[in-house]
Amino acid sequence: MLETLSTPSTPTRLLIAGAAALGLAAVTALAFFAWQNFYPVQASEGWNVRVAFEDVAKAAAIVPSPEGGLYVSQELKDGKGSIIHIAPGGERETLFGGLSKPDGMVAAQGGLVFSQEGGSAPVKLYRQGDVRDLFDGVNVQGLWSDGETLFAIEDRKRDGRLFRYQWRDQRLSILRDDLSEAESITRCPDGTMLYSEKEKGLIRRLSADGTDAPLAVQLDKPSYLLCDSNGLWVSEDLTHRARLLLIEPSRRVQTILSYLKAPQAITRLAEGRYLVAEGGRDRILEIRLDTPDLAQRN
Repeated sequence: MLETLSTPSTPTRLLIAGAAALGLAAVTALAFFAWQNFYPVQASEGWNVRVAFEDVAKAAAIVPSPEGGLYVSQELKDGKGSIIHIAPGGERETLFGGLSKPDGMVAAQGGLVFSQEGGSAPVKLYRQGDVRDLFDGVNVQGLWSDGETLFAIEDRKRDGRLFRYQWRDQRLSILRDDLSEAESITRCPDGTMLYSEKEKGLIRRLSADGTDAPLAVQLDKPSYLLCDSNGLWVSEDLTHRARLLLIEPSRRVQTILSYLKAPQAITRLAEGRYLVAEGGRDRILEIRLDTPDLAQRN
């Protein structure tokens, strides 16, 4: 005698269809996130990109060292961060450990100044094997210095400050307060000082009268800044599909790199040659302007 298979009831069929739809949605979402994570970085026409260094955990700030290597901060939190030195031959040495999100670095006074974004911590100067505190801040990220002055900016929600520290007399001034996620400060060749407010999508000019008019608006989480003869370089603090932008002196905005994952600092090595820290993929990228004349010079 043949058994008759029963047909599922309507509620059961709906449950099965719903489960299948949820499963398909989950698979689609996982595939999308995997695509975002592994899709290769794209350089715009006229530029080349390559991986310069891998296995640099949460690479953030980059400063060329006098002997031809690099100082790199590894932006891990809770005392797991560090600053390493990468020699010209690729050998690595840890200079400092036990840091909380070391994020800002700049060469100054014959040494290296660095900050920590992981809470209240002093900005420090490392020189000839000695480390000393300069001044205290909270979530200090961006640093910039010339021969006389050190600027430091805090990455805080709506109460960030911009500091000016005078090297000659160790005098500290607060130039701005109530900043919102201000992550970077830089100076252009013409002397203009610029800083970013990530949450507002702004880059502002630092002005003597305190108005600080925007240079660029409606940007997508602008973070690190670098200004040189080519224009203003801006990295986007995004986990997926971030870009490296170049705002030319004419105000034209170019996308130089796309599909980055949490890019951090950009550092100029030579004319048309830069390093970009890609913290989301634990590596440092090198980009080059693709011109025959530049290849011959370098």
